[in-house]
Amino acid sequence: MILKPCDKHAVHIEPRNIRMRIIQIQILSNTLGRAIWFVVGALALLLGVIGIVLPILPTTPFVILAAFAFAKGSPTIAKFLENHTIFGPIIAEWRAHGAIAKRYKVFAHLMMLAGLLLTVVLKIAPIILAIQVICMACASLYILTRPSDGGA
Repeated sequence: MILKPCDKHAVHIEPRNIRMRIIQIQILSNTLGRAIWFVVGALALLLGVIGIVLPILPTTPFVILAAFAFAKGSPTIAKFLENHTIFGPIIAEWRAHGAIAKRYKVFAHLMMLAGLLLTVVLKIAPIILAIQVICMACASLYILTRPSDGGA
């Protein structure tokens, strides 16, 4: 059925209204997307900070993820991280070269070893120990395969 302009049931939508609706949808999706990236960044940063004191969580990958997420969700917080005395160099090396500085590699491995030793001392169930060893081996392999200090 083709609607004609004289049909009393015909609905006429002006192009201007369609454009306005598209703009509203874009604004909503952009706002929702930024909120999701902000939450991802906040969780990653929280895990990274916990990783500073808890040996079983690596700090560097979480800080890099937080920087990526905040760049999309909150540029202000991303800038804060980039200028931070501790996190800034980690992010800069990663962005420039995909690199993790040797000192952070050593620190990450020492913390993983400390976490593993703690698990052994506390006599945690062997299955948990096995899972921990597998996860730490994968993390270690990833860290060791990244270039160090500017790709050197």
